Amino acid sequence: MKSKNFVVAMAVIGAISSTSAVAAAVSWTDWTSVSTSASQVNGSLAVGATNVGVTFSGAYSFAQTSGGTNYWSPSTPYLSSVVSNAPPAADIIALSSGGTATITFSQAVTDPLIALVSWNGNTVDFGVPIEILSFGPGYWGSGTPILNGDGDGFSGAGEVHGVIRLPGTYSSISFTHTSENWHGLTVGAVGLPAPNGVPEPAGLALVGLALAGLGWTRRKAAK
Repeated sequence: MKSKNFVVAMAVIGAISSTSAVAAAVSWTDWTSVSTSASQVNGSLAVGATNVGVTFSGAYSFAQTSGGTNYWSPSTPYLSSVVSNAPPAADIIALSSGGTATITFSQAVTDPLIALVSWNGNTVDFGVPIEILSFGPGYWGSGTPILNGDGDGFSGAGEVHGVIRLPGTYSSISFTHTSENWHGLTVGAVGLPAPNGVPEPAGLALVGLALAGLGWTRRKAAK
């Protein structure tokens, strides 16, 4: 027969698991300015109360920083069990010439996300493992991202619209891609690294609940 302590512990683990499975509101980059001489686009992420600067460096075709066509419509390809909101209606960076691009953060972010528009037949390599969170019919049609053999990039079969995630903590991301008429992206983040491994606020609450429960069962057993 399982002890009450075991039951409490299992309940807490279940609560943590169910919490982590809930889609979160993503902070997508607000692209604010371009520097054509440096081939850069600058913006920021508001992650909770923290403002994180974001810089895209590399050749690009155009960048929308204040209005324009909503290439993120429909929103369906960008939603998943991880992501609850599509990128904002206008902000996007469009790439055409292949090569190397780098995304730099003013401070480290955890599990950064990249939303994709119309990556048609492109071959992309990040050099680190990636996860495909979602894809489906988007503004320019439909396609399927296919992970490469190392799991650190993908090739597009058709017009790929979706979201990929880079698990881990990053201050910058670099990738190579092949040329095409144009294919767009933006960058997002759900959170920042917890200092010194301290659990996030929700995790702390669950730990407190577990300790309270275990203490109650011990006091009751001692009577």
